[in-house]
Amino acid sequence: MNTAQTHRAIEAVYRIEAPRLIAGLTRMVRDVGLAEELAHDALLVALNQWPSTGVPPNPGAWLTTTAKRRALDYFRRNKMAARKLDALAHDIETDVREPDPDAVLDDDIGDDLLSLIFTACHPALSPEARAALTLRLVGGLTTEQIARAFLVSEPTIAQRIVRAKRTLAAAGLPFEVPRGPDRAARLASVLEVLYLIFNEGYSATAGQEWIRRELCDEALRLGRILAGLAPGEPEVHGVLALMEIQASRLAARTEPDGAPILLLDQDRSRWDQLLIRRGLAALDTAERLGGAKGPFALQAAIAACHARARSAEATDWRRIAELYGELAERVASPVVVLNRAVAVGMAEGPAAGLSIVDTLADEPALKSYHLLPSVRGDLLFKLGHYAAARAEFEHAASLTENLQEKRLLERRAASCH
Repeated sequence: MNTAQTHRAIEAVYRIEAPRLIAGLTRMVRDVGLAEELAHDALLVALNQWPSTGVPPNPGAWLTTTAKRRALDYFRRNKMAARKLDALAHDIETDVREPDPDAVLDDDIGDDLLSLIFTACHPALSPEARAALTLRLVGGLTTEQIARAFLVSEPTIAQRIVRAKRTLAAAGLPFEVPRGPDRAARLASVLEVLYLIFNEGYSATAGQEWIRRELCDEALRLGRILAGLAPGEPEVHGVLALMEIQASRLAARTEPDGAPILLLDQDRSRWDQLLIRRGLAALDTAERLGGAKGPFALQAAIAACHARARSAEATDWRRIAELYGELAERVASPVVVLNRAVAVGMAEGPAAGLSIVDTLADEPALKSYHLLPSVRGDLLFKLGHYAAARAEFEHAASLTENLQEKRLLERRAASCH
């Protein structure tokens, strides 16, 4: 393996291991900013050593051990911190000898990643900062990817993350899963962030792959833990139902070469029936608890309409359009309106869908959102306006930074004859 290949392997390992690494470090050093710096230090050491020594058998354990030793070095250099954290440094030094960072058992209260999410979602931060920081630390996303997820500029997201870390460090907040009323007050933000993490895995905003399965799996794992922590909260079950049902389609969403397969073209025999059953059960729980009109429960109900249809033609698009209408009343989002336009286009015809899409033409939040011209191109194609459809698909292809999605849109543009 040459140096370039080793560097790519290191970066791939780091993307996978970084969230757990940062979470474990935060538990020890009680500072998310310092934890991320220590994790990056470990990455730099790997970039320097692995090209000559090779990637170790357990790269995650290697990164964890290296980061913990960097933490010890930091405390030893900083005399004041060392005096204040003698006991903590002793724990770190003992922990360094542990060869496997995954040896710590997951429990519903002590899970490091869940604690990291609740810390990042503390009320001391703005809602936007909570989501951005969690995506950065737990989702392992770059600032650019987070910016695309929020439909805002990259400098804005970078500023939010820096300020959030400073606020958390200055406040000296406990690294724990909150209990009682404090947990309930912060739950909505946590659910939003969990779904953003899942969605980045489900449809990656950038990169070579359309799906990042590890993010979906991590969001599902944390969602299931949350359902155990807060069994009486309907929206916890709503977001879990949505993720379970959508995750059921993952195997059918791409060709062997990674090319995307759109929902209506998917082989539904490849949908995971176990995940569908789990999702429908979670949705039933949310509705039984009185949360049928919650934003995530409504989205899960939409996903359930697709899951229950044995074929694309059997899909109840009128019901889906109704559910999107209810969701639009609860959530003021142009993306929801765009999704409703797709459903209306399927239920009532492409002209009806296009009339809704055209109301979004001047929406600032959708200016760089590639799915707006993509949806418009699809509706124009169905109406036989091929030249206009081609222009929309080409525009959409120019906006996405995901290679697989770009190729799909370019193929759709080329098909407009």
